[in-house]
Amino acid sequence: MITAVILLVALAILGWGLYRAIPLGKPGVLGWLQSVALMLPWLLFFGSLAMGISISLAGVLSLLVGSTLVYIALGRWLRDLVGSQPDLSKPEVAKAEAESASSHATSPHTTEKPQSEPAKEGVPSIPAADLQAIRNIFGIDTFFAVEAIPYNEGAIFKGNLRGDPQLTYDRLSAQLKQHLDDRYRLFLVEGMEDKPVVVVLPSSSDPKPATLTQILLAVGLGLATIATCLETAGIMLGFDLFTAPARLQEVLPIGIGILLTLAAHEMGHWVLAKRHQARLSPPFFLPVLQIGSFGAITRFASLLPSRTALFDIAFAGPALGGLTALGMLFVGLFLSHQGSYFQLPSEFFQGSLLVGAIAKIALGKALLQPIVDVHPFVVIGWLGLVITAINLLPAGQLDGGRIMQSIYGRKVAARTTVGTLILLGLAALVNPLALYWAIAILFLQRDLERPALNELTEPSDIRAILGLLILLFMVVTLLPIPPSLAGHLGIGG
Repeated sequence: MITAVILLVALAILGWGLYRAIPLGKPGVLGWLQSVALMLPWLLFFGSLAMGISISLAGVLSLLVGSTLVYIALGRWLRDLVGSQPDLSKPEVAKAEAESASSHATSPHTTEKPQSEPAKEGVPSIPAADLQAIRNIFGIDTFFAVEAIPYNEGAIFKGNLRGDPQLTYDRLSAQLKQHLDDRYRLFLVEGMEDKPVVVVLPSSSDPKPATLTQILLAVGLGLATIATCLETAGIMLGFDLFTAPARLQEVLPIGIGILLTLAAHEMGHWVLAKRHQARLSPPFFLPVLQIGSFGAITRFASLLPSRTALFDIAFAGPALGGLTALGMLFVGLFLSHQGSYFQLPSEFFQGSLLVGAIAKIALGKALLQPIVDVHPFVVIGWLGLVITAINLLPAGQLDGGRIMQSIYGRKVAARTTVGTLILLGLAALVNPLALYWAIAILFLQRDLERPALNELTEPSDIRAILGLLILLFMVVTLLPIPPSLAGHLGIGG
């Protein structure tokens, strides 16, 4: 029943996408077809599972390869089509429009208010000389400023964006640096009236590096997480490591496997942050006995240049961590045989739609038995997938929340944060672990990330698709298999 509902929702989303794409003409329809090409293999796979039809691994791979080829072909057609149309965002077009719009103004640097408004009591205002220097960076072919409002030792400039957001940001920030060196930072963001505004703030408001106290806290939490991962391994093996420390050697393989997934996750963040020249705080791991760790809280210790950078850094962690866990799961299933080290009840595989489907393909009729013998890598990979998936929940400063914010903006991310907290609260009625995670989000990670320097330029379409795919991965990992569907699939004795 749940799978059928998911399929209906997916079809409704595709229908809504077509409705939105038709007014855009052929480019919109081609973009919609690309989305269909990517979603069709998953719809066919899970739809067939819902009907009790098992698709072989070769069939699944064929569907994925075929959809990828169709996606690439549609992308080339779309690029050729868009490339043949006139570029309305060229500087000369923007300049002509700006000149016609500024016919009522005395100069391109004139604002409606010749001086900045008085600052609110207790809020320092920007020096008049700096304000005038900032005004001089604007032009009719970049951003036509019409009003300056004091804001936190800086200023908000309202006006009209006259060119491509990224090119405009690059030109304005370069001129700001030329006039005032590194004393100020320029943000191109969406204002309260859903119109582009420029915000200039002093560089003293930049994020600060981690303090010694924070570093020591990160080290302490890291050590605690090592202990809880080893204890989780002990619980899986049927004993309490804290009361039997002499059996440490027995828990090391599983504990190290969980820690390896966590390390891969953080390495993904670090590599992409370095690529975008962004600094990260040390990871603050969240230890928990049930699964070893909830993952880590990693703060940005510098401003991000764009929403694309936010997406890349947020995506890279769960992508690398998830691939590591998925690799362990595949290897574990391949190595599993009668007499393997772990014995799991077959109903255990009903706990995840993704893991259950993969296990059915790999183990086949073995899942009909009450007890299934599996390699330890299966359990390690499964735990890694769960840790990755809960960090992909679309809330606050979780990786999923950052991905939502980067693709859809702050308003949508704020709504999904509230929705996620509500769902976790309902899930806590069944699983107390959901309540712990909801509390952690509420107190530690509910706020959205600060805006990027260029908040207007959206990530590319391929990034948006990757974001949707990894969020789908989160859903199918955490969603259990209903008993009726498990019976059709032959999962459970």
